[in-house]
Amino acid sequence: MNYRHAFHAGNFADVFKHTILIGLLDALKRKPAAFHFYDTHAGRGRYDLRGKPAQRTLEYRDGVRRILDAESLPAPLHAYAELVRGLNPGQRNAPVYPGSPLIASLLLREQDRMTFCEAHEEEAGALQALFRGERRASVQHRDGYAALKALLPPRERRGLVLIDPPFEEQSREFAVIESALDDALRRWATGSYAVWYPIKLRHPVAAFHRRLAAKASKLLVAELLLHPDDTALRLNGCGLAIVNPPWQIDEWLAELLPALQHVLAQGPHAAHRVESLATS
Repeated sequence: MNYRHAFHAGNFADVFKHTILIGLLDALKRKPAAFHFYDTHAGRGRYDLRGKPAQRTLEYRDGVRRILDAESLPAPLHAYAELVRGLNPGQRNAPVYPGSPLIASLLLREQDRMTFCEAHEEEAGALQALFRGERRASVQHRDGYAALKALLPPRERRGLVLIDPPFEEQSREFAVIESALDDALRRWATGSYAVWYPIKLRHPVAAFHRRLAAKASKLLVAELLLHPDDTALRLNGCGLAIVNPPWQIDEWLAELLPALQHVLAQGPHAAHRVESLATS
């Protein structure tokens, strides 16, 4: 696997994923009991937007930079913006961008635990260095899907698994995700699972949703489109499929997604969606 997230750090898909991640973790924190957060494709945890990869693509300009430059930011985006600004005190351009592991570490409580898996050796090394000495975190240089079989269930009854693969081959990735979820749900039925996916053409995404809905007692889908979902030649949008969503997260998403669309839209075809596809 040659994918490096540094080229895409802070882009619109990251903003979408990370704002929702904050909401999911906050929802779990409403109860005092400890929970466990797993990240199956964790990356390096922290990115420098001044570095060559980010400067080569400049994707962050239509992502996190739009959030931070907005004169009037919709309320649902405040927590995300403040978290990023907090990592960049006194620096208006916010060169440090947090990956999902760093976001989780800033939000989880003393009693909660985190497990981060990363298959790429260099990225895993950077992640291990970032969390050296952090007693709540376990960083593992291994395939995240295989790790779920070995690590689930945790001792905590509640928690969240974030599955955020690179999707170098979409049809194959969907099949691997479905197989991993089948096994994970058998091992840890009380956990919540959030699966990020790209949107290019609608047909494979719709088929993925149908198959997930057949497996899950509760399935919530959130999507953000910047362009019509009618071509495989570009990333038109992205989504998050949430199995066993935390209570009332659908209501929060119904506030968040219009705010994201408003700030991140690149033209008249921007759209969003929040829909329950399976409920028991």
